[in-house]
Amino acid sequence: MPDLTEAEGMDRGDGVNLAYVRHSGRAPCAVFLPGYKSDMTGAKALETEAFCRAHDIASLRLDYSGHGASGGRFEEGTIGRWAEDALVLIDRLTEGPLVVVGSSMGGWIALLVALARPERVVGLIGIAAAPDFTEELMWASMTRPERDTLLRDGVLRIPSQYGDPYPVTRALIEDGRNRLLLAGPIPLACPVRLLQGQRDPDVPWQTALRLAERLETEDVQLTLIKDGDHRLSRPADLALLRRALGTFLLEDGA
Repeated sequence: MPDLTEAEGMDRGDGVNLAYVRHSGRAPCAVFLPGYKSDMTGAKALETEAFCRAHDIASLRLDYSGHGASGGRFEEGTIGRWAEDALVLIDRLTEGPLVVVGSSMGGWIALLVALARPERVVGLIGIAAAPDFTEELMWASMTRPERDTLLRDGVLRIPSQYGDPYPVTRALIEDGRNRLLLAGPIPLACPVRLLQGQRDPDVPWQTALRLAERLETEDVQLTLIKDGDHRLSRPADLALLRRALGTFLLEDGA
């Protein structure tokens, strides 16, 4: 695992600074997209960077606005805003083909990035990918009083097993409805690799099956880890991530 490199920053155009770590190398460039309230210092992000550095491959990891080392307020973020954050950094800091790697919400962001830049994305890896989670996992699980609070106050604070309660905003839910993907075909042509734990308490493993079915590309491989949790950060899980990266980034696929 590499030492943490000090993050750099870039104004996205409205005074909000977006933090990132970039390493030069050969193409394709691997871009790691973290999950909801996660950041670019997690084990999977660092493992992706370490793999790339070991093989002289370009890489980029980043924090969306309101996350990690980036500026902005978390409560002002939405799926669309965070996807735009990723695209701003990708467009300004990378060139040529891309392999996008997304964890949890980052899997949804990765799909949106690939749909926005289909001419550049040559591979996609989803780790416990969570497309449509704002509707299917958040809104659907709320009680009527919780929905009433969200609609009235614009925010609802949800308990989290990962730390302090996190805010779910009305804007997040409503913006998410404009970006749902699982209701119809997902017009991506690039190959896709999905890693999913079957003991994931946050994202049902059936979501990965639905995603694989909805993708129009025929080159989709889904790996189910029977005892895998949501994080998928154990040594064996990270080995699966390295194998998926090798498929796209190494000439021999090893």
